[in-house]
Amino acid sequence: MTAPAPTVSADLRALLRRLKLGQALDTLPERLALAAQHQLSHAEFLEQVLSDEVQRRDRTSAAVRARAAHLDPQMTLEAWDSSAQVSFDRSVLDELVSLRFVESAHNVFVLGPVGVGKTFIANALGHIACRRRTKVHFERAEKLFRRLKATRLDGTYDAEMRRLIGTDLLMIDDFALQELDATETTDFYELVVERHKAASTLLTSNREPPEWLAMLADPLLAQSAVDRLQSAAWELVIEGESYRRRERPSLPAGNNKGAPRPKG
Repeated sequence: MTAPAPTVSADLRALLRRLKLGQALDTLPERLALAAQHQLSHAEFLEQVLSDEVQRRDRTSAAVRARAAHLDPQMTLEAWDSSAQVSFDRSVLDELVSLRFVESAHNVFVLGPVGVGKTFIANALGHIACRRRTKVHFERAEKLFRRLKATRLDGTYDAEMRRLIGTDLLMIDDFALQELDATETTDFYELVVERHKAASTLLTSNREPPEWLAMLADPLLAQSAVDRLQSAAWELVIEGESYRRRERPSLPAGNNKGAPRPKG
């Protein structure tokens, strides 16, 4: 017969809550039982309990930073489907996962056709950066430049540009999907120039960097910005079939009997 889990006294509960360690109560009975079973010393037991709490706080903190960075919570490296029919240089991805590019203020281009998982990989790298307490901001290019235009109207443009420039890892998704007008081109140029050799910028795009030049309104600003980005950039090129098909909802095996057939 299994012995019941040790109980935690009301006084100990009150002390833990006063020290803001109330969450430790979720696993404390199990830890007490394991400590008795394995005859842990007081110091070993305390180390295990505090390790649980540190890990919990790290997970919570990383999740908060990921939400603030606008990352998709489902797009983590652990959730990537390794059986996907896409190809890329694994050694380049391994290097990017190390985040040495952030420490060196280098840039990253994640390139490839529509649907192969560029946004997923970018989000996954963003989550890793958040776990390591890196300041991250992720945003689609079209939304970012439209929002910057709006900040000109409400007087917050300078503050927003300072925030973006000061971000350790700025991630711009679907860059050059459509043409940038003169204002958007100027904003992009300012971001690149101010962040050059100071912070990392990651761009996902279904166009090659030379094609970006034709998508920016001012050829001189375009050449200057793209040249700076390319001067210290990693390129991860993804090719293959659409990864999005793997994200479609589906019924578990054996649960689709008797399902209504689509008409037409």
